[in-house]
Amino acid sequence: MTLRNSSLVTEFILLGLSEQSELQLPLFLLFLGIYVFTVVGNLGLITLIGLSSSLHTPMYFFLFNLSFIDLCYSCVFTPKMLNDFVSENIISYMGCMTQLFFFCFFVNAECCVLVSMAYDRYVAICNPLLYTVIMSPQVCFLLMIGSYVIGFAGAMAHTGSMLRLTFCDSNVIHHYLCEVLPLLQLSCSSTHINELVFFTVVGVVITVSSVSIFISYALILSNILRIPSAAGRSKAFSTCGSHIIAVALFFWVGGPSSSGSVDQGKYFSLIYTFVVPALNPLIYSLRNKDVKVALKRTLKRVTN
Repeated sequence: MTLRNSSLVTEFILLGLSEQSELQLPLFLLFLGIYVFTVVGNLGLITLIGLSSSLHTPMYFFLFNLSFIDLCYSCVFTPKMLNDFVSENIISYMGCMTQLFFFCFFVNAECCVLVSMAYDRYVAICNPLLYTVIMSPQVCFLLMIGSYVIGFAGAMAHTGSMLRLTFCDSNVIHHYLCEVLPLLQLSCSSTHINELVFFTVVGVVITVSSVSIFISYALILSNILRIPSAAGRSKAFSTCGSHIIAVALFFWVGGPSSSGSVDQGKYFSLIYTFVVPALNPLIYSLRNKDVKVALKRTLKRVTN
């Protein structure tokens, strides 16, 4: 499939979150703080997992990749958004398509990584004796490669179909980033194929991911309830509590919205583009004893 730019528009204007000039500086400072927190948190978790041999397990291998994805896709749009608060909010046509591609790539990949993490917890709790065999390094590597391949395929489908559209006169995007639905509203050519691609890719990824995670945790819950001791049940719950919170934030609180008004979609996007990447390192560090112990050991080793 040959991709081509058939558009008459050479640049887009991103309206951002608000057009009120008095809000630009407060919003800039707010999102700059969130961005710094996101970068430091995810980069810190990546570094900690890399340096701590005690965290070189399948669970933390997936967490390493989750933090890497959160870090990358925050960098896809946040620097541009921050720049738009203090200067002209213009993005070139190809810059917009590039942002769209990488945004879709990392969001789809994150869905798949969350599924892999749920499967890892299922094996750890329901088949603990076979855990090291089932979750071998080769299996973990293939799961991650599969996540990135699915992310790439979804991003190519969205971006490829978008490049075939024609944008004639209107170039004002009612959003702070180049997302699929706001761009479709600007096209002066038929968007039926794009809508079909969007709802197919998003529907398949979200549905398969959600169902897979739900089944994993249904089996986990069933297994935990059969544990005779309260201490054993508590320990089992604690090993997957962080992941449940992260999944709930991503899928059921801030999942990509395909309905509602433009403004509703824009504000829902804030959750999975800013809140989720910022909170994930906090969730997995505050609720995880292994991470706390590894952090103390690493800090002691660095300071001594």
